Amino acid sequence: MGLDPIPRLWKAEKVSHSYVADYKPFSFVDGEGVRCSLYVSGCLFKCVGCYNEAAWSFKLGQPFTTELEDRIMEDLAHPAVQGLSLLGGEPFLNTQVALSVVRRMRAEFGRERDLWAWTGYTYEELLEDSDDKLELLSELDVLIDGRYEDELRDLSLAFRGSTNQRVLDARASWAAKEPVLHYSQTVPSPSRS
Repeated sequence: MGLDPIPRLWKAEKVSHSYVADYKPFSFVDGEGVRCSLYVSGCLFKCVGCYNEAAWSFKLGQPFTTELEDRIMEDLAHPAVQGLSLLGGEPFLNTQVALSVVRRMRAEFGRERDLWAWTGYTYEELLEDSDDKLELLSELDVLIDGRYEDELRDLSLAFRGSTNQRVLDARASWAAKEPVLHYSQTVPSPSRS
């Protein structure tokens, strides 16, 4: 298991260098439908067994640029694209990058494109944290929350790696101010024979 955050102690402006580990347009694995996937650099959770350990470094990859943001918007404009996925690293410790992209996406596409994010924070931890994290949370459609726990690993789960993690309907959760499961978590996984 990784580290537990203390709300309001881990601040994006103190740890992030606004680097991007990777950007993958037209992905089919980071959420539902065809997606643009932005992998931000840096994570303090350092979960044992993390699938993307290289992205723990806040200086992995390249600095985020307006040229990359322009490219993401061009890719999101493709009619086959359903939305944007924010992964990492930890998007909520890279809010300078995440919010820049999200604000522009919402300005250009409104709610025509959905927004998914993966985080080591729980939904409840985010509700107690700083304004930048709350702003990002308020814009999401789907949130996969919780630290990856290697001893709870389950490869049959959709969109998450361990059974403690949740796939949340972020908009319904925001309105209720409590976690509301996304339908994909309530649908049983297909049996493997």
